[in-house]
Amino acid sequence: MTIEITNLDLSRRAVACKAFRWLPGMRYLVLRTSPLESIAGRVPDLTRGWTHPPGMLPDLSDPATLGCLLALVREAWGDPEMHLVLGGAGSGESRVATVVLPIPAGRTEAEALVAALEAAP
Repeated sequence: MTIEITNLDLSRRAVACKAFRWLPGMRYLVLRTSPLESIAGRVPDLTRGWTHPPGMLPDLSDPATLGCLLALVREAWGDPEMHLVLGGAGSGESRVATVVLPIPAGRTEAEALVAALEAAP
């Protein structure tokens, strides 16, 4: 099975945030070198005593994982209505995702959410 992670650095930054934690439903990836196969899966209900495999990273291309990341950002900032605003949707412009707080924007939704998590108080 071939598993790729689109932005390894961004996933590592997310996990390094003090406000990051694994939530049920997040898709995870564990990239391993040959001859071992990489692992992908979803975080189960954490009330059942599940422990994650070493080296586990969030798949930031997965919509459910992004939703969980948004929930973590809202919790970290204490703002349950915090949301993303996509700008630059016109022709010839790049899209920019911004979390509605005074934090850096990103080129993607995942980048903006990780930046918001990193900047959380």
